[in-house]
Amino acid sequence: MSHSSPTAILLNIGHAMDHWIIVVFAYTWGVIAGVWGVEWTELTPFNYGALLMFGMGSIVSGRLGDLWGRWIMMVIFFAGMGVSALVIALCSNKWQIGAALTLMGAFASIYHPVGIPMLVQHAKNPGFTIGVNGLFGNLGIAIAAILTGVLVKHAGWRAAFAVPGGLAILCGILFLLLVPREDMAPAKRPRKQVDMPRALMLRVLTVMTLAAISSSLIFNFTTNGNGQLLGERLRGLIDDPATLGVLLAVVYTIASLAQLVVGKLIDRFPLKNIYLPIVLLQVPLFLIASQVQDWALFITAIGFMLLVFGAIPFTDAMIVKYIDDRMRSRVTGARLAIGFGVSSVVVALIGPVVKAAGFPVLLMVLAGCAFLGFCAIAMLPAEHEMGKATLKPAE
Repeated sequence: MSHSSPTAILLNIGHAMDHWIIVVFAYTWGVIAGVWGVEWTELTPFNYGALLMFGMGSIVSGRLGDLWGRWIMMVIFFAGMGVSALVIALCSNKWQIGAALTLMGAFASIYHPVGIPMLVQHAKNPGFTIGVNGLFGNLGIAIAAILTGVLVKHAGWRAAFAVPGGLAILCGILFLLLVPREDMAPAKRPRKQVDMPRALMLRVLTVMTLAAISSSLIFNFTTNGNGQLLGERLRGLIDDPATLGVLLAVVYTIASLAQLVVGKLIDRFPLKNIYLPIVLLQVPLFLIASQVQDWALFITAIGFMLLVFGAIPFTDAMIVKYIDDRMRSRVTGARLAIGFGVSSVVVALIGPVVKAAGFPVLLMVLAGCAFLGFCAIAMLPAEHEMGKATLKPAE
């Protein structure tokens, strides 16, 4: 499909909305804690349900996307995200918001295993298509950073959830009206690709799983922790939440552009040759970030987020390259469930870890995660080992 078609535009906006709404809580921890009379570090565990469901719910979402059809699942996604965000805006204590965030995470789990396979199923340049989609997703994080700060400052933390919630419902209505419904669910379509040999497929799935765990940990730690990291390291220079939101938006907007470059490269060169250096370079940048302050930290954050966002398209590109469209939603759901299932537990500990050991230790842990990810990706078979089986149409 064309990048300018209503379907592509709404699917890309859906990615932005998914990432926007799911990070709002991380950007409002401090404000909500002040209103409710608790420390912000006490609130981070209540994000566990959202992140757990974002991952584990992907198994169900992916299966339903293949069996029911992706169109109806995207309608449910937009409506569910909108309604759950409005419910969060009505919460009055940490237990209520934990439950409402868990509900939101369940609906948020729909997008990646359903929306991305729907977007790339007819793409001529899947790498660039994934890159554009990733750009929208990470611009959603940037929009969340700047608008959450502005809304909190001028209308309160509840508006930070209510505004994107209303927009998600509007997008759902437009999707319902403008996007044509599928004539057949993906699982019922004829097979178009020849499967790889079993041993190679097992190796690819193992690499994909380990890479998903590493990248999910790093992505969730950074996107959920960067607000507090900048707030701590820039204290005395920048104390206004709206200004901090603008700085975060700058970091994420610049970093998002990496996905366009990576998407182009994926269509031209072997995945492994691009993926390895991007992940390896994260290691020294996280170590540098653990030791610097003030504007040096801000510049370093741009650097490591360029690499974190630049690594995002690879697992989706592997799925497009090696998995037939009939099963892509289920495979995507499974890798998200594993990656986010692990990271949800760890990210819930951001507050307690920072309280006990500080951000330097947290950033060193991220450096270790990046190195382990590099080791996993090094096991990815080379292109000549794959042969051409996955590129041939099935008989």
